[in-house]
Amino acid sequence: MISNQILQNAIDGMKGITRVDLTVADVDGKVVATTLLGQQSYMAAVLEFVKSAADSQEIQNSQFFKIYDEQQLEYVLVSAGAGENAYTAGKMAAFQIQTLLVAYKERFDKDNFVKNLLLDNLLLVDIYGRAKRLHIQTDAKRVVMIVESDNGRDNNALELVKSVLGNDKREFVTAVDENNVVVVKDLTEDQTNKDIDKTAQSIVSYLQKEGIKDVHIAYGTSVNEIKDVSRSYKEAKMALDVGKIFFSERDVIAYSELGIGRLIYQLPIPLCKMFIKEIFDGKSPDDFDEETLTTINKFFENSLNVSESSRQLFIHRNTLVYRLDKLQKSTGLDLRVFEDAITFKIALMVVKYMKYMENFEY
Repeated sequence: MISNQILQNAIDGMKGITRVDLTVADVDGKVVATTLLGQQSYMAAVLEFVKSAADSQEIQNSQFFKIYDEQQLEYVLVSAGAGENAYTAGKMAAFQIQTLLVAYKERFDKDNFVKNLLLDNLLLVDIYGRAKRLHIQTDAKRVVMIVESDNGRDNNALELVKSVLGNDKREFVTAVDENNVVVVKDLTEDQTNKDIDKTAQSIVSYLQKEGIKDVHIAYGTSVNEIKDVSRSYKEAKMALDVGKIFFSERDVIAYSELGIGRLIYQLPIPLCKMFIKEIFDGKSPDDFDEETLTTINKFFENSLNVSESSRQLFIHRNTLVYRLDKLQKSTGLDLRVFEDAITFKIALMVVKYMKYMENFEY
């Protein structure tokens, strides 16, 4: 929406050229700008004109014109007088305001530009052309962060995230959907993932302090060209999803830290089921009892080190060996052998992914 002051300046300039008084009213008949010294009421006439099918009409010895914003009626312009001069002046003023509406959206609506940039809705030539008009640097180092929190938009997370980042005009904070806040953050050449993590953690801490629960932040890889911002956004979206499956204990996750989870996330479910069936002969790794699963996880945590694993499990080394032998007999996989351990680890992750997708569908 153009400010009333801009509209006032526009019709003041037109009156200075044409010597015709002009008035701009909204669709409810309220005057938002006028060159008339005495406040003349056009409300009834404007409301009647809004209902009509005509785009221009002579009413009460004045010329009325409709002004649209993307096919939505936005203003009614009234040019005082019934002659040809009044009509021409009104037509010119209406055209000027129409142009201002377009210019306002194209040149000053950075939020709209950033949203379309993230969603990959712009042609390459449009990206650089609009960025230039909006005075946005095209070759800056940037990263996209997605902030997800409980209740999404309803918790005022957008404004809170803006307050954390301050009023840096180089950074953009927007909402592409109703659930998440997206931050396009400017980086200096020497800033790394550690610096991004610090910023993300500060956002998490602030939102939690404000009473917002279940805050999770994911971010993509840094990019150096504005055309690649959408790629960083897609990476952040994947990191957010994969993080929920394999890194649920973490508040902040980077795309570069997803590891093999990134590959598993892109596997079709039928292929996952086939893999589990072939490896475990129809059984599932998560069917094991709690003791066995604890043993397996601790063994992986300690990089297949029997001595360290048994120490942390508070059991004798031979007891751990017995459990591993028992697991080998039931699955055919010896976790002390690297190749078998990798297979088993991937199987556990695949099952976790399948369960998540199954719950997600419902």
